[in-house]
Amino acid sequence: MKIIFATQNKGKAKEVKAIFANSPFKIISLYGLGNEIEIEETGSTFQENSFIKAKAIFDIYKEPVIADDSGLEIEQLDGRPGVYSARYAGENCTFDDNNLKVIEELKKFPEPHRAKFISYAVFYDGKNRIETIGELHGQIIKEPRGTNGFGYDPIFIPDGFDSTLAELSLEEKNKISHRAKSFQKLKEALARI
Repeated sequence: MKIIFATQNKGKAKEVKAIFANSPFKIISLYGLGNEIEIEETGSTFQENSFIKAKAIFDIYKEPVIADDSGLEIEQLDGRPGVYSARYAGENCTFDDNNLKVIEELKKFPEPHRAKFISYAVFYDGKNRIETIGELHGQIIKEPRGTNGFGYDPIFIPDGFDSTLAELSLEEKNKISHRAKSFQKLKEALARI
């Protein structure tokens, strides 16, 4: 079954395609379709935003869609950046801008800086709607480390590790990440419909 992944993020698409690699589902991202659709995420939760994206793409293509909304929640920042993770440092900001803003805001707090990544994944085909969630707990560090991954990966050390997510290989990250957990659950649920 062909499924469109409602994302323009190449890093995210690579991760999810790897999760679905040995399955009957062929994942095609929006950029893989040559589509530059930008979907306004107007929801106040990861759950709302993931469905907004899935429904918007389904309404255009009338084909099964998966989508997710994910982000970082930091305890000392009262859950920020949360649903604003991608644009935390402002519109058109870079991953580095976001990381620097988080590091700066955490300077006034004692370590450790406890945090978690959350991924809310959804499948929608016009009649079936399946939703799953994945979390990865860890802490934020003061200096970015590593060149793998994207987003906040260089400043996030998962519990039980000494390396940041950006220092892990894609294979290692896909065994533990919030996105891996939510999409693995989604893949298993899709196999049952």
